[in-house]
Amino acid sequence: MPRKIRVGVIFGGRSGEHEVSLASARSVMDAMDRERYEIVPIGITQEGRWIASGNPLRALELGDVSVSRPAALLGDPSRRGLMQLEETERALEATRLAELDVVFPVLHGPYGEDGTVQGLLELAGIPYVGAGVIGSALGLDKAVFKDVMLAHGLPIVEHLLFKRKEWDASPESVMERVEAALDYPVFTKPANLGSSVGISKCDNRAGLAAGLAEAARYDRKLIVEAAVPAAREIEVSVLGNDDPIASLPGEIIPSREFYSYAAKYLDEGEDASRLLIPAPISPELTGRVRSLAVQAYRAIDCAGMARADFLLSGETQDLYVNELNTIPGFTAISMYPKLWEATGISYSELIDRLIELALERHQDRERSETAYQPIVT
Repeated sequence: MPRKIRVGVIFGGRSGEHEVSLASARSVMDAMDRERYEIVPIGITQEGRWIASGNPLRALELGDVSVSRPAALLGDPSRRGLMQLEETERALEATRLAELDVVFPVLHGPYGEDGTVQGLLELAGIPYVGAGVIGSALGLDKAVFKDVMLAHGLPIVEHLLFKRKEWDASPESVMERVEAALDYPVFTKPANLGSSVGISKCDNRAGLAAGLAEAARYDRKLIVEAAVPAAREIEVSVLGNDDPIASLPGEIIPSREFYSYAAKYLDEGEDASRLLIPAPISPELTGRVRSLAVQAYRAIDCAGMARADFLLSGETQDLYVNELNTIPGFTAISMYPKLWEATGISYSELIDRLIELALERHQDRERSETAYQPIVT
């Protein structure tokens, strides 16, 4: 019988999406085939401490990690494993806890979805699920992502970018610039966060001031976007490395005025947001959405997976690329796996495919030589 693949599942993290990550990680680990995989749960607290002993997921859910010893991954490919840290009287000692064959990061937002953890895994020489350093960073930073979409001729909504320092120094000037360029309503967003954390719909100057102040709590870069008339939220799941494929599109019917954090995660029962799969759009528009999703995916050099989010004007039928989520929500009821299920790939099969893609991408990367000997002629 072949040895099981040892999969490190990383969750939690220093992000406003910490709790969402825990829910996604529980679903991923519950769905993994225990005959095929040995799971090594790795939690990261909101302070950034790594834990791997006991039950890290339960410890983070309860908010009590006092009995969990700290752990770490070293950026050293000769030690491709998880280290247990032990503080002695003289020093901090590290012992090997588990060698990892592949890592499945289930981290949302900064310090996990932005290329930071991906960079550590690259240094450690460990295969991992999802986008690389560049794809992760571009996917999370909405401001730079929009620049890349523009460079590739892909449609995006009108927007303005401000730094938190600008807002702190002269809020009136910032709001005047917004009002000179865009009509109300507008949306304010932190550039580097997901799950609609810190996003506000602003109908007037008072709302704009409150929205920018809220966004500034979470990031140094603030985005103000024009609202799409009668906007419809269309989403597509993308899977693959160099030859990605797109799922059937789905549509979100939010329970609130827009698809806010509360509409995504808090509203329940009859008050919950609804997912329409497949989206009730024409075959022509379906083809265009799927094509744009793959184009956006390739534009940021994404790998493994991403959920492409679009805004469709109910008035003009204009379609806009909103964002690419490189580590989308992964609960059994999340849009990413549900779209693939509707397209013909089950939740457990999807996890298998993602791990295979991670190993495939790592093998391809290992082909690149890291030493250069010039040919003397």
